[in-house]
Amino acid sequence: MTDEIGTGASAGNPGEPATVGPPTNILLVDDDDLDVETVRRAFRKNNIANPMWTAGNGVEALEMLRSGVVPQQRRLVLLDLNLPRMNGLEFLHAIRRDPALSSTPVVVLTTSNDDRDKVEAYQLNVAGYLLKPVSFPIFAELMNTLNKYWALVELP
Repeated sequence: MTDEIGTGASAGNPGEPATVGPPTNILLVDDDDLDVETVRRAFRKNNIANPMWTAGNGVEALEMLRSGVVPQQRRLVLLDLNLPRMNGLEFLHAIRRDPALSSTPVVVLTTSNDDRDKVEAYQLNVAGYLLKPVSFPIFAELMNTLNKYWALVELP
């Protein structure tokens, strides 16, 4: 599934498109419909207009990346760890073993505060490990900050 959410980093003015540089193609991997909608709401609140696709598990996400459904240019994966079929850490192992996908930036966005999960994720070269905040205003600010970062950073 894809949504045209927006392009680039927030200009800082509410109501203005959030544009800095080319759009980032985002694959959100999360099986919780409420969490997916929360990400969409946070993007809308911050005028984040990057194209976003969603996958409900690691198997589906790998298929979307390998088939080119999600464009290769400026691609970023937002990954929950608690997933059916293939969990987030299994997905990370698979993506890092695949030469065509191994350099894909992945940011973990999860409720898991387990130190073992954090250590393993960083050993698998995640770009960041973010805990999902409980309140929407804090979550929206987290997405805005992440958007500013990925709009400025040079992605493969």
